[in-house]
Amino acid sequence: MPGPWGAVLYETVTTHVRTAPRRPPFRHRGYLWLVDLDELPVLARPLRPLARFLPRDHALAADDDQPDDPPTIRHDLERYLLGHGIRLGRGRVLMLTQARSLGHVFNPLTVYWCRDGEGRPLCTVAEVHNTYGGRHRYLLPPDPEGRGECVKDFYVSPFFPVDGRYRMVLPEPGERLRLTVHLERRGEPAFTATVRGTARRAGPAALLRVALAHPFATWAVSLHIRYRGIRLWLSGLPVHPRPAATVTCPAAATRPAADPSRSDDRPVPTEEVPAP
Repeated sequence: MPGPWGAVLYETVTTHVRTAPRRPPFRHRGYLWLVDLDELPVLARPLRPLARFLPRDHALAADDDQPDDPPTIRHDLERYLLGHGIRLGRGRVLMLTQARSLGHVFNPLTVYWCRDGEGRPLCTVAEVHNTYGGRHRYLLPPDPEGRGECVKDFYVSPFFPVDGRYRMVLPEPGERLRLTVHLERRGEPAFTATVRGTARRAGPAALLRVALAHPFATWAVSLHIRYRGIRLWLSGLPVHPRPAATVTCPAAATRPAADPSRSDDRPVPTEEVPAP
């Protein structure tokens, strides 16, 4: 990995296109990090508020002896992969994500590219977060072009039920970042999200440049998703209730199941967010 921090920054444009029913596209600009889980960037103290990579922002479950935070992001990912019969061993993992910045982070999608100790691709993991505090991972087999399919089994947007299939194209990025996620329902395209970006070596100057170009970027993601959701709701899109068993993150796992008879359990309108 290049640069003084052994990481890459991508200035990105994210686009959401809804085709069933059709609505105007949604675009958002920001930036993402590509980091090696074994060599996470170490920032000078004055810059640390702009980028922190905390295990609790990604882990699906906390350790019994450390209920508030697993030891590392890699440790939690290894545990997840072992549950699917995959041993990472001394393999390498690259993670594409937003870092916690100015006290906040929300990652609609974090992607992990996993290789074994010989450098051969093992799998790709797509980690989806929703705005209700839930997290879910989709395991994709290795593919030269980063293609994979999976059944949608996690509630993301109140404007889509939990059905259909995702077709993902998540090639490991280089100078260019090109990610695509299609949601198909009943064999027809319903929603497409794309992320496009250009790489620059991560370092103090590059971080300050993108932070000034996209101030409060992590907060903006959350606000834009809610703003877009409210507009879709006002346009008349029907809302699908949130299933009670979709919360999987440690902070929310102990919450009581939603009671559909209570008005305060209705989902707050947010946009479908399978990509950053």
